[in-house]
Amino acid sequence: MDLALVTSGGDAPGMNAAIRAFVRQGLLGQHRIWGILRGLEGIVRAVRQELKTESVADIIMTGGTMLHTSRFVDFHNAATQETAVKQLREWGLDGLAVLGGNGSLRAAHAMSQAGFPVVGIPSSIDNDIYGTDDSIGYDTAVNNITQSIDKMRDTASSHERIFVVEVMGNRSGALAIGSGLAAGAEAIVVPERPVNAELIADRLRTTHARGKKHSFIVVAEGAARAERLANELSMMTGFEVRWVVLGHTQRGGPPSAKDRWLGSLLGSAAISFLENGSHGLMVGVRSDAVRGISLEEVARNEKPPQYSWLELAEQLAL
Repeated sequence: MDLALVTSGGDAPGMNAAIRAFVRQGLLGQHRIWGILRGLEGIVRAVRQELKTESVADIIMTGGTMLHTSRFVDFHNAATQETAVKQLREWGLDGLAVLGGNGSLRAAHAMSQAGFPVVGIPSSIDNDIYGTDDSIGYDTAVNNITQSIDKMRDTASSHERIFVVEVMGNRSGALAIGSGLAAGAEAIVVPERPVNAELIADRLRTTHARGKKHSFIVVAEGAARAERLANELSMMTGFEVRWVVLGHTQRGGPPSAKDRWLGSLLGSAAISFLENGSHGLMVGVRSDAVRGISLEEVARNEKPPQYSWLELAEQLAL
């Protein structure tokens, strides 16, 4: 079989582990493996390279994606999707794996509906993909944020300050919840719930009254901006409140061990699914087992946030 892999949308630590597994598992099965460069746009522009065992040597520990990626908004157009499927067929491919987040998996579903064999691999630091407990990149990003907050804690404690830390998450609060719980934040603000600055201010007054002079509020970028919330809380409480935007440092650096083995599991599983003629699916993890989930189901549904984690974080902050 001739099989190809494309990484699309935002990069995530662990993508290279999935690429490595896909390539080497595919070569073990005597298949010819191709890497499509620069995301979905690379399909339309017909940019690819053949991948060998040595092509993926020493990439399991690196962040980002060796195939490069892009956000290709033109792929929403039916004509562009038709062009992409035509190109895949002209290449003589027998199957394609799409590694990316919700937008990429919707694109995978569109190509599958057009009759091309496609398997999706969930990769997003937001961990907001329906049908899988974990997506590649989330664990590393949560660790990056938690480590950053830990480092800021020294300054916060020394100067007795409150910090508002803005993390990624335009529509999902998963990063804020996971890192906020791990870092012991006093409050977590997510897009899925309205911002209640007065409630946060009351909590800060309570913790300050019992002797805690430094605190952290973790806010997802889609819920509120750190600078505005910090200024609002400062006016409400009279406390010194600083703000920090972590930006793209969250998704950089070497992937965690968990993201390396998750990428390896899912990349290998994608080969197995395509070999067996199973496509139109996303390979995901449910209850520690690799499973196939319909791309239609993934595209149609939204993954709910971990409200139980959010509630636990709020209880532990009292």
